[in-house]
Amino acid sequence: MKKGQIYEGTVTKYEFPNKGIITYKEEDREVRVAVKGALPGQSVRFILSKKRAGKWEGRLVEVTKVSQYEDRTPFCPHYLMCGGCAYQKVSYDNQLALKGDMVKDIMDNVIDGDYVYEGILGSPYEWAYRNKMEFSFGDEYKEGPLSLGLHKKGSFYDIVTTDECRIVNGDYNAILNAVLQYFKELGFPFYHKITHTGYLRHLVVRRAVKTGEILVNIVTTGNFDEIPQCRKYREDGIYEDLKDVLLRLDLYGTIEGIIHTVNDSLADVVQSDRTDIIYGRDYITEKLLGLEFKISSFSFFQTNTLGAEVLYTKAREYVGDTKDKVVFDLYSGTGTIAQIIAPVAEKVIGVEIVEEAVESAIENAKLNGLDNCSFIAGDVLKVIDDISSKPDIIILDPPRDGIHPKALRKIIDYGVDKIVYISCKPTSLARDLAVLQEEGYKVEKVCGVDMFPQTMHIECVVALHRVDM
Repeated sequence: MKKGQIYEGTVTKYEFPNKGIITYKEEDREVRVAVKGALPGQSVRFILSKKRAGKWEGRLVEVTKVSQYEDRTPFCPHYLMCGGCAYQKVSYDNQLALKGDMVKDIMDNVIDGDYVYEGILGSPYEWAYRNKMEFSFGDEYKEGPLSLGLHKKGSFYDIVTTDECRIVNGDYNAILNAVLQYFKELGFPFYHKITHTGYLRHLVVRRAVKTGEILVNIVTTGNFDEIPQCRKYREDGIYEDLKDVLLRLDLYGTIEGIIHTVNDSLADVVQSDRTDIIYGRDYITEKLLGLEFKISSFSFFQTNTLGAEVLYTKAREYVGDTKDKVVFDLYSGTGTIAQIIAPVAEKVIGVEIVEEAVESAIENAKLNGLDNCSFIAGDVLKVIDDISSKPDIIILDPPRDGIHPKALRKIIDYGVDKIVYISCKPTSLARDLAVLQEEGYKVEKVCGVDMFPQTMHIECVVALHRVDM
């Protein structure tokens, strides 16, 4: 088999996150080709794109036979163009079966001995479940008209205007359309990632599921006065007029805040060099398992509110009895888990590297009348050396890449009887579980939780206890 050539085959195995595995016999050995986006049971044509160090990868060209999992028509009109949702041709029951099998396969290959696999819990809503979207300004093709939405499938630059997106409430699409048409009429240019010129970067919309409160954030560069199409206007006047446009929209929810963020970073991320409030306030409130949370445009908060209730309920079940116990919530974000555990624990200490998230956690704890949880801003690797309290239980909810090996070593050295690990990437989880088991921890239970219907992403909750070595 040669790179650049087209081959055909049938997918016999499926691996996280969305790789279909096709097996071939080549001379006296068996080779596996991973084809991104190919589902089990599909027959496909693909181009062999990588062939090195025993890892072969193919780029999907055509599906010649559909999978048994593909049992419905895509619901979203953007499905073929947008790179966001991979599973729209797969019914939700089949999505859960695929994801559940993937998690179990990964766990079976890393967990020593018997453990209880509790399967996968689905999201309460399959559609319109997201409470946050980051839309990008751009064009759908080079020199095309202004677009606002999500990246085109397989493209870093092209943007599809996703004004009928189905994984969000209709309010998002109404706001997206209004903002796009407003800036189209003004003729403002988008920010070009290659030349680092232009003005419009992102539209970030947050909408609380329980309260219906909406926060709109327009993210731009700080180059307004340097751009010919812009400088004939007053920047503050532009946003006053946009405010009026947005407040006239007939929405299900209520816009509680409109803000303008300036971001001159070269990286394609949403961050703030300066943020101005155009209308209302710079946060919304959401309710989760009986607690109330203030959420800013930049706060980390699970993007599926009702799914988060499922996830945290399972995590709380795995934590078990916390009476008279000290609990560490490491990688605590805005302190959601810490505050859910706090009412039934002696003390909860959260550690989070993002200072803004820690500020939100402290404020939210006060909002909920919790005086036995505290939050520390800093890297877990460095901060836990300075905490005088010793934990009885540790909850881990690290970023996608898992826990730094040195930080994991320090966590293990506490020698706590129970650890509950929440993961948004099963392969990173598997790597860390291997170390935890080597150092005396036994996996008791594993449960998958689907927070992201239509996509390949999945969360896992794992309960571990310490055993005598």
